[in-house]
Amino acid sequence: MKIKLSILVILGFVIPSLARAMPYDFDNGNAAFEIVIQTVAPVVFTEVSPTGGDATLVLRTTTLITNAWFDATAPYAAPAVGVYSRIAHRPAAESATNANLNIALLYASYRVLERLLPSYRDTWRGMLAGVGLDPDDNSTDLTTAVGIGNVAGHAVALGRERDGMNQLGDADGRSYNPEPYRDTTGYAPVNTAYQLVNPSRWQPDMQRQGTGIYKIQQFVTPQYGLTEPYSYKNPKRFRVPPPINSNHHRFGRYKQQADEVLQASANLTDAQKMQAELFDNKINSLGFSAIFAAFSQGLSLREFIELDFLTNMAAHDAGIVIWQEKRRHDAVRPFSAIQYIYGDSPVTAWGGPGQGTVSDLPANEWRSYLEEADHPEYPSASACFCEAHGQAARLYLGNDNLNWTVPAPAGSSRIEPGITPATDIDLFFPTWTQFVDDCGASRVWAGVHFWSAVEQSQRLCKVFGDQAHGYLQELVNGTAAPRPPAVGLAKKGRKHH
Repeated sequence: MKIKLSILVILGFVIPSLARAMPYDFDNGNAAFEIVIQTVAPVVFTEVSPTGGDATLVLRTTTLITNAWFDATAPYAAPAVGVYSRIAHRPAAESATNANLNIALLYASYRVLERLLPSYRDTWRGMLAGVGLDPDDNSTDLTTAVGIGNVAGHAVALGRERDGMNQLGDADGRSYNPEPYRDTTGYAPVNTAYQLVNPSRWQPDMQRQGTGIYKIQQFVTPQYGLTEPYSYKNPKRFRVPPPINSNHHRFGRYKQQADEVLQASANLTDAQKMQAELFDNKINSLGFSAIFAAFSQGLSLREFIELDFLTNMAAHDAGIVIWQEKRRHDAVRPFSAIQYIYGDSPVTAWGGPGQGTVSDLPANEWRSYLEEADHPEYPSASACFCEAHGQAARLYLGNDNLNWTVPAPAGSSRIEPGITPATDIDLFFPTWTQFVDDCGASRVWAGVHFWSAVEQSQRLCKVFGDQAHGYLQELVNGTAAPRPPAVGLAKKGRKHH
C-alpha cells in the first residue's frame, strides 16, 4: 500500500485524507511520508516552484525538513546525535513503537515550516491538529516527544537561517524591506534578453508566461554558492574545468555541441520527453525515488528518515559547488548558441508542442523542449544532483538496485498535454546507475544543456554522495562534532581578514 501511495503522489494524486485521518496510527505509521510530505508537497508546488524545477529553493525546503526529522528522532536512536541539537537519549522502551518518533518529527517539521514558509502557518497548524496534536503546545520538556520535537525543530530552523542563502532577505542586516533569498553577490549578466554581446556567456531568456505575458530570467539565488555545506567545509576545493566547447572563438567545437543538441531535439521520443519532465521535477524524481527505495526495501521509520535526510543533504551540498561553478563560468545556453550560429536559417528539430520534428524550422524560432532554468548552463545542476543522490542512496542501501517504475499515462505530459505520450508507457529504472545516466541524458534531450555540462557534473558529483554518507555515519554513531549555527561562506571569509 505504501509503495502505491508514493507512485500516486508522483502522478499528482495527493491523498488529503491521510493528513486528516482521525485517529492517526502513531504506533505504526510513518508521519514523515503520510502527513508531512503529503501536506508540504502541494505548498511547494504552489508557493516555491510550480514545476518542482527550481532546485535551490526546493532543496532548501526538503533538506531543512528532513534535517528536522533526523534531529527530532536522534534521541530515540542512541548513540545518534543531531546536527544542530544535542538532546539526551531516551530509554529504549520509548522507541518500542513509532509513536514518539512520529510526534517528535511532526513538531520539529512544524517549527521549521513556520520559519521557512510563514504565510502558510494555518496549513502547518492544520497538519498537527488534523492528527490530534496541539499546535500551541510549546513545551520544551526533553522527556517528552513534543518537547524534543519543538527543541530540535527550533534548533534546525535557527541553525540554517543565516547560512548564506539569505532566507530572511536582510543579509546586510539593514534591509528595510527584506526580500527572502535575494541576491547578495551583485551578479549582473554580460548579455541581455535582447542582445547577445558575448556568445560564450549566459543570456537570460525571455520566457512566455501566458498570452502576451513574458518573463526575463534572473539568476536565481547566485549566493547559493556561498552557503555553508553540511558535509564538507570549503567548496573551492571542488572545481570543473572551463567549458572550452562554449567558447565561440573555438567555433568548430562550439557548433558541434550545438548540433548535438539539435540532433537530440529532432529525434525526441515520447519516453525521452517524459523522462525529461520527470527529472526536471526534483520532488518527483529525487524525492520519490528515495521514498520508493525506502518502502520497497523495507526500511524502518528511522531508516526512512536517515535515507531521506542523506539524499537531500547530498544534493544540497552538491548544489553549492555547482552554483559556485555556474557563477564562475557563466556559460551560454543552447538556445543562444543555436541562434547565434544559424540566425534565421532552417534547422531540423522539435518544432514546439504538438508539432513533432520540423525540417525547415528557422533557428531563431527553435526552443528547447523544457524551458531553461534561471541560471547559466555549465555545469549541469540536475546531472549533479542525480549523481550525488544516487551515490548516497547506493552507499546507504548497500546495493545499486532500484527497480522503480513510474507510469506515464497517455497524454499526461506537462509540455504536450493530451498528446504525449501517445499511449500509456512506463519509465523503468532498474538501478541507481540507470537513474543517474538517464537523468543526465535527459538534459540534452530536453535541449537545456550541452553534453559537456552533463559529463563534467557526472565526473565531479559522486563525491558529494560520499561526503554526505560519511557525515551521516558520524551522526548515526554519535561521533559528529557539535556545530554552531551555519554562517555564509562570504561572512566566514571576512572573519579571516
